Amino acid sequence: MSTSYSDAPLTAAGNARRLKTRVTLAGAAVNLLLAALKVVVGVIGQSQALVVDGVHSLSDLVSDALVLFAAHSGSKEADEDHPYGHARFETAATVAIGVVLLMVAGGFAYDAVLRLTEPERLWMPGWIVLPAAVVSVLAKEIVYQYTARVGRRVGSRLIEANAWHHRSDALSSLVVIGGFAGTAAGFAWFDAVAAIIVAVMVGTMGWQFAWQSMQELVDTGLDPDTVSELGRIVDSVDGVRSHHNLRTRQMAGAALADVHILVDPLVSVSEGHRIGEAVEHRLEQYLDRPGEVLVHVDAERLDVTEERRAPLRGRVLEDLRKAWADIPESHAARRIILHYHGDMVFAEMLLPVNAIDLADLEGLRARLESATDLPGYISGVQVLLVPLEPVE
Repeated sequence: MSTSYSDAPLTAAGNARRLKTRVTLAGAAVNLLLAALKVVVGVIGQSQALVVDGVHSLSDLVSDALVLFAAHSGSKEADEDHPYGHARFETAATVAIGVVLLMVAGGFAYDAVLRLTEPERLWMPGWIVLPAAVVSVLAKEIVYQYTARVGRRVGSRLIEANAWHHRSDALSSLVVIGGFAGTAAGFAWFDAVAAIIVAVMVGTMGWQFAWQSMQELVDTGLDPDTVSELGRIVDSVDGVRSHHNLRTRQMAGAALADVHILVDPLVSVSEGHRIGEAVEHRLEQYLDRPGEVLVHVDAERLDVTEERRAPLRGRVLEDLRKAWADIPESHAARRIILHYHGDMVFAEMLLPVNAIDLADLEGLRARLESATDLPGYISGVQVLLVPLEPVE
């Protein structure tokens, strides 16, 4: 997926915070002007839907204040008390915006229903309503485009949600225009119905914002198709035998993932680490907005309890020294590499080339494996010859 320069996420937290603040203040200024315009014109023109739309614009100022607070708090760097950063402030603020929208929508719908059940309370909007609604549609669509562009650029779901908040205002003004047309055609109840439609639209947006952000707060994973594709990508990396425990979540719009990969138990630590790096890079390339990808490299499936697992290196070497005390060649070993397989250990002994006659190499291996006191958790021994220089 190609991304234009203007849409590429900014890495500088300071620049992102300034852009969030700037676009939110611009939207707040437009909201304030439109709220005053629509409420005044709605009252003069007797359009309930336009008054509802105006109060909706006024309520946008509350969400703008929340966005400013969350943008400032959520952009702070990680600290001792918040080692994973403060991005969840944005998520919590998005929930709050959604709840506010739901409350406003409920109040508007209730009032409109009362007007429908009491015809004497219906308003008859005048022509002055039309230009105010048109101005609102144009202004809010411009603000939406600007805000959405900034949201994509800084990678902020909160800013993108606020952009859709602006667009919902533009859409609600379109409904006002439709309501005016219906009332002008002689349907006095059409304006109140338009107000209900506006309330439903606002409430729907509020529910979506609140629900999606709540899902994020409780660490809901990415959608099944995305998770399935992530698993396929992991398995396609050279050196990965399989994967398990693939987990995903989101934080302020960024996707986070961690996964365990199974590699050949005889590969070196550095090779296993390199395979893990390749998996991490592939996943970050696939995710639209990667946050943190953690890859755990396993040499085996961990299906053995801790009580049954083989001891750690210090204990193993001590047991081997005792078992091989009467085998002089073992004393010249430069290093012993241990490969764990659940409750068993496979040992590789590195010997300098001058420590043994090459013809006796297989015999030495047999003596090491058949030592009387060899621990039962040793599954086998391999002898490898190395140069005379010490192995670093």
